[in-house]
Amino acid sequence: MGIDPSARVHASAVVEDGARIGPDCIIGPFALVGPQVELAQGVELKSHCVVTGRTTIGEDSIVFPFAVVGEVPQDLKFSGEETRLVIGKRNRIREGATLNLGTAGGGGVTRVGDDCLFMTGAHVAHDCHVGDRVIMVNQSALAGHCVVGDDVIIGGLSGIHQFVRIGKGAIIGAVTMVTNDVIPHGLVQASRGELHGLNLVGLKRRGVPRADITALRAAYQALAQGEGTFAQRAERLMSETDSDYVREVVGFVLDASDRSFLTPV
Repeated sequence: MGIDPSARVHASAVVEDGARIGPDCIIGPFALVGPQVELAQGVELKSHCVVTGRTTIGEDSIVFPFAVVGEVPQDLKFSGEETRLVIGKRNRIREGATLNLGTAGGGGVTRVGDDCLFMTGAHVAHDCHVGDRVIMVNQSALAGHCVVGDDVIIGGLSGIHQFVRIGKGAIIGAVTMVTNDVIPHGLVQASRGELHGLNLVGLKRRGVPRADITALRAAYQALAQGEGTFAQRAERLMSETDSDYVREVVGFVLDASDRSFLTPV
């Protein structure tokens, strides 16, 4: 495909041979586009950003100045193997953000969904899988192999430990270190990442029915105070509830994990 005739490429930009630039793309001054990059229709690369590696960026996404997208992983085991970074549609990658390629040991692909916002200095490490409508606030970071569900918000200056899963709709407060999995719709805060309840504001904003919010609150109390282990409490909930939202939480708890869970405090 090469460079589509409708694309606008500044004279000072470097687009290496082999790059595929779609219709209506804009490549700003001093931007660098590597030879294996593919930009879908309407992607805009602002000045001084770098997009390299085997990277695909979906329609109408914008990469802001000094962001580096598709560079090699910050992993000493990486030895130059062919890996990828796949970014969905309508993403906003702000100044100084970094998103890395995958590694062979982690499946080979770092993947980002649609409609995400990566604020200034945010970092997505190798082999992470990030859902749709995720917001990573300034200077927050995902270590390698993290899985982040849809509609998650990660507060500024927060760090997520490698292999951690963050369930759909969860919110992580600012300046928080998260070392264990976070249940869907969970609210995490404190410097060492404690589960302090549910993201009720987020649930209401997304229009979740009141009955399901009530069921989630009851399920949270059962997980916090019931008899048996955390997993045993979750198993009981699965047989007792008719709420899809509660089943989502229970399924997340019972699924395979490389980390333990943050449990209610």
